[in-house]
Amino acid sequence: MRPWLRHMVLQVLRNSRGFCGSRGQPTPLPVPQKIVATWEAISLGRQPVPEYFNFAHDVLDVWSRLEEAGHRPPNPAFWWVNGTGAEIKWSFEELGKQSRKAANVLGGACGLQPGDRMMLVLPRLPEWWLVSVACMRTGVVMIPGVTQLTEKDLKYRLQASRAKSIITSDSLAPRVDAISAECPSLQTKLLVSDSDSRPGWLNFGELLREAPTEHNCLRTKSRDPLAIYFTSGTTGAPKMVEHSQSSYGLGFVASGRRWVALTESDIFWNTTDTGWVKAAWTLFSAWPNGACIFVHELPRVDAKVILNTLSTFPITTLCCVPTIFRLLVQEDLTRYQFQSLRHCLTGGEALNPDVREKWKRQTGVELYEGYGQSETVVICANPKGMKIKSGSMGKAVPPYDVQIVDDEGNVLPPGEEGNVAIRIRPTRPFCFFNCYLDNPEKTAASEQGDFYITGDRARMDKDGYFWFMGRNDDVINSSSYRIGPVEVESALAEHPAVLESAVVSSPDPIRGEVVKAFIVLTPDYSSHDPEALTRELQEHVKRVTAPYKYPRKVAFVSELPKTVSGKIQRSKLRSQEWRK
Repeated sequence: MRPWLRHMVLQVLRNSRGFCGSRGQPTPLPVPQKIVATWEAISLGRQPVPEYFNFAHDVLDVWSRLEEAGHRPPNPAFWWVNGTGAEIKWSFEELGKQSRKAANVLGGACGLQPGDRMMLVLPRLPEWWLVSVACMRTGVVMIPGVTQLTEKDLKYRLQASRAKSIITSDSLAPRVDAISAECPSLQTKLLVSDSDSRPGWLNFGELLREAPTEHNCLRTKSRDPLAIYFTSGTTGAPKMVEHSQSSYGLGFVASGRRWVALTESDIFWNTTDTGWVKAAWTLFSAWPNGACIFVHELPRVDAKVILNTLSTFPITTLCCVPTIFRLLVQEDLTRYQFQSLRHCLTGGEALNPDVREKWKRQTGVELYEGYGQSETVVICANPKGMKIKSGSMGKAVPPYDVQIVDDEGNVLPPGEEGNVAIRIRPTRPFCFFNCYLDNPEKTAASEQGDFYITGDRARMDKDGYFWFMGRNDDVINSSSYRIGPVEVESALAEHPAVLESAVVSSPDPIRGEVVKAFIVLTPDYSSHDPEALTRELQEHVKRVTAPYKYPRKVAFVSELPKTVSGKIQRSKLRSQEWRK
């Protein structure tokens, strides 16, 4: 164990009651809180990052010892259900045991060495979390991917990353087989399956059962690579974003404590797909704070299943993308009782104020928005206890110095729209991606002066709250008026006819471009006269926001294009418009 943690953990083993203050002196923090406070101070940039850090060894194994000494409530560390009766619960001790066995599978049957790369393409199954921790223990770099990846997607990612191994399920194995011959780096294929073995594949479950429980965790440096995420840009193929052991392993502790507001007593459910960064955000924010990660297999997004799950299980904290909250508030929430739910979060796309207000009105629980990227940890958030300005994504989260800058990297005054930027000079925040792998041009292009340019546009008010306007390529310039799509979408969301909408630019011979809204109607309005409803919605937007922002073009559609994580893909709609 690292010296910076050894002393505090030894106190637990010596005295199961923790620390007691001297007479007349403030009582020191109990040992678990003191350890978390140390991690939090590093996360906030108030203490230096240690030279060596490994999340499995320095966080999970520490909680296992604290748990053994009685310093944690009897909640599981991991709780998985499939909705049809199957259930798995692991304490930190059991998680440690199972992940050490999984580490022996990676280093044994798979022959993986520190620094080798492994793709994880699994649905919401316990094995995803096991193998993620096993990668940390062995120094293997994990590359999560969503289960909707096509053969083409898989081939590109395997070739670009030079991954030596992949773990997936029955449904994806045929896609991997179809392209594996074109991926010379791929050496082993692990299958998570209850059925018979598949030729050319190793059965993970069988290997796990036979694997020994003893494993010596690799001593990794804080800057050693931990994970690679493929992130799509506006041009070209997806880029590889590399994060370090500390950038994710310690970078989420403070936001987990302050924004997600987690303690050892909490049970945290994030409905995200395992291939999206929010799954990692959950892992690295919940477990350092001693909280339980709750997972529902959720083969498809179903509002009633989510609401029934919240009613059935003692979930205290819920995180969904705004799209899912939009679906939930369409239901009759008075039919459900959420006995334990006390805190709700959202992120991944802009939250319409109308959705927040409906959720709070019907459940009594506030909805706290946060903002970040694959390249970062949480950039801005509305931490619990801070005044919320509806429609704002909150204030900058330490250790980031977040500013609004112009295209030359000059800081703009409050109220002016510009690029959301993070100061990286003279000191680059530790909780930041290492680089775009094998793409120094893209890495260099993301920087301007002393700042990393996120590619998002926003404004900051005089109180330090940030207001999202859209991606750089989403902002609409109509007759020299700059219009953020989120403003128009939020206005539309206040009308009862609108289930969801996406606003993009559309070519116009006079104005250059105009606002076009693609709208999915609520069932009650699906049979209304389209022309009359278009005029009604246009007048509604003129009343709710500045009249020049109203959608001059409207299209009613059955669904909107979305990423696998539920984010609306305005870029597809915009491309469709400009190709006409």
